[in-house]
Formats: sequence, structure tokens, C-alpha cells
Amino acid sequence: MHAVATPLFDPGAGQGARQFAELGLALLLSTLIGAERATRQKSAGLRTHTLVGVGSALFMEVSQHGFNAVLALHNVSFDPSRVAAQVVSGIGFIGGGLIFVRRDAVRGLTTAATVWLTCAIGMACGGGLPLLAIGATMVHFLVVHGYSWVTRRIPSIATTEQTRLHLAYTIGTSVLTRILERATSKGFQVVQVRVDRADGKAPEDTELRHDEAGTAFVHMDIEGTGSVHQLVAELSEFEGVLSVSSIRGELAD
Repeated sequence: MHAVATPLFDPGAGQGARQFAELGLALLLSTLIGAERATRQKSAGLRTHTLVGVGSALFMEVSQHGFNAVLALHNVSFDPSRVAAQVVSGIGFIGGGLIFVRRDAVRGLTTAATVWLTCAIGMACGGGLPLLAIGATMVHFLVVHGYSWVTRRIPSIATTEQTRLHLAYTIGTSVLTRILERATSKGFQVVQVRVDRADGKAPEDTELRHDEAGTAFVHMDIEGTGSVHQLVAELSEFEGVLSVSSIRGELAD
């Protein structure tokens, strides 16, 4: 007996309009999540989440339709859920690479969990469960944005916040020491400080000579539950400070 050739784009072989629509939905939903992470300047952004979502959906399509020819043979049985199980195990390597510890603080947990959720959303799209995929995407935005709003207003469950301050000041005014003192007096812990010269070259250390003219740019990470807006307002009034801006996010992101 001769095997019957299967058309390249045979819908019955799992390569029809439905499968492309499911991949397209996975692309859309994972892009939305990735864009949100990118706007918050997280380590895993638009491209990572999009590729995870689409890749997971494709694995589910392969799991469901990629072995139809083999299953048609006699005495052949197979569990299509095995491919999905391996996807869940494999995504752990990406998530684990996003988690790290700095000064006894664990960072990257929320981003790793978001990648894990994006994988599940992609699998739901590829598995033909679009409503669950859309619902899970909505839950992501509810948790990331809604829960942050709630925790900031309930002191008993308030989480430690990380803020990155971007400052520019005139070199020679000795303002950096006063900036650090004011931040700590407002209940913030200074996690990291980086100072760059106006020409874009980083100095050998974070101490700049006071007799050197020009502008210094400071990138300072602080954490605490104090008022960032008040701190920024006070720092902007310091003599020698040219500009101050802040980007705030959860420490565990």
C-alpha cells in the first residue's frame, strides 16, 4: 500500500485558518503583556514575552496536530499532553534566569511569574481556549496595576518599593552627599549609585573631583515605603541640582 500524500496546507492536518488564528491571538495577547513590562523597564520585555507566548502556542499546535499521521497507524498510542508538560518544565529555565539576589533582596520574581503566565496564555491559545487566554491576560493587568494600587493604601500589606532616581547636578557643588543624606532621612535605603560624566564616560569610581567643571548624571536606586514625590520635590530645590526624575516599581519585579 502506498501512503497518501497530505496537502501542505490541509486544515485537517492542523495547518488551517483556525490554527493561524490561534497563533495570532497568542501573538496579540503576549505582545500586550510584553509591552506593559517594557514600559516598566523590566529585564524581560516586549520581545521575550511575545516569543514565549507564540512559542508556547506553537508547541500546543504541534502537540495536538503534529502526530496525526503516526496516530493513524495500528498499535500506536500516544499522550498529546506530554508535549505541553515539557513546555511547562522548560519555561522554568527562562524564569529562573530572571531571578537574582542582591543585598539579601530577591528581585525578578514578578517578571519571572509574568513569563510563566505568558507561557500558559500561549498554551491556552494553541489549545483552542481563547476565552481563558483573554481572561488570564486581563487578570495580569489587574494584578500588576490594581494590586499595586491596593498595597500602597493598606499599610499592613504594603510592599517595599524600588525607585530609580535620575539626577543631573553641577560638579563642584558637593550636592551628591546631601542627596544621599536626604534620601536616607526620608526612610529610603540607597541600593546602588552610578555617576556618569557629562561626556558620557563613566568615572573610575563614584567620587568626582570637586574642581572639575561640568555636569554629572546620577542614577540612584532606592527602596522604601516613603513618599517618592516628596523626595523628588525636595531634591529639585537643592542648589546645584539641574533636574530630577523618578521611575518607580515593585522591588520583586
